[in-house]
Amino acid sequence: MSRQLKTGLFGGDCRADKLYIIERLLDRLNALGVEIYIQREFYSFLKNVLKKWPKVSCMSTDDMHHLDVALSVGGDGTFLRTAALINRRRIPILGINTGRLGFLADVSEDQIADTLTELTDGNYMTEERMLLELHTKGESVLQGYNHALNEVAVLKRDTSSMITIHTYLNDEYLTSYQADGLLIATPTGSTAYSMSVNGPILLPQSDNIVLSPVAPHSLNVRPLVIPGSHRIRLVVESCTQSFLTALDGRSEVMQIGTELIVNKGSYTLSVIKRHKHTFYCTLREKLMWGADVRVKQY
Repeated sequence: MSRQLKTGLFGGDCRADKLYIIERLLDRLNALGVEIYIQREFYSFLKNVLKKWPKVSCMSTDDMHHLDVALSVGGDGTFLRTAALINRRRIPILGINTGRLGFLADVSEDQIADTLTELTDGNYMTEERMLLELHTKGESVLQGYNHALNEVAVLKRDTSSMITIHTYLNDEYLTSYQADGLLIATPTGSTAYSMSVNGPILLPQSDNIVLSPVAPHSLNVRPLVIPGSHRIRLVVESCTQSFLTALDGRSEVMQIGTELIVNKGSYTLSVIKRHKHTFYCTLREKLMWGADVRVKQY
């Protein structure tokens, strides 16, 4: 017996050739008797582009507390923005993929109908994902939401010069990275930016953090996996007197003299997963593990 859900839809501007996926999603939710609330900016976008308009309500940030689940419609970037909006509210998020690779938004177009049926039947599982929390001391004050689901990135600005990142773990000196930057990634973020700089892949349930340098000056500097309980302190030197700090892509310019403190967040994010759709399945599907991609030449 299906149960009625209050579901929030989150998304952004969508390519015209992907709008039919959203229409199909809304039709299926209506057919299942789900109460649909659409985040205000996404609502405004859809109102102008959809050919038919089902029964939905517009939702502001203050209205989110009554939601049972949140649907992120887009790619992994949309999922990260949705996570920031959900913040500390204990609302599980399901990622509907209208983008490309999709590690977080991993429900594909052909899985939408079955997944939504399972959702209304309560036939799904949730995974608790670690977040990182960033605090600053000194010259610059961090503005806005200070948590990251994927990574905290410390990067050089628009210059060819490297930056030096003095790194301390639990106040013990580790090393000084001379590089284009340093990524501090969660297990969730280990398949994102960190993976692109040859960082290791961690299982989402791991209680670990990855330090992955970006284009380090020394070839013997490698990514490092540390316990999630560790406190990370960073002091940056740069000839430009400033550097860039990004939390899941939300970037802010920091001045030299600013000390960064990164540690595991005080709460977790709940992510909805289908039964039998494990992280190992995602690795095989998204990274084509075990597939023979060689093409015979004639």
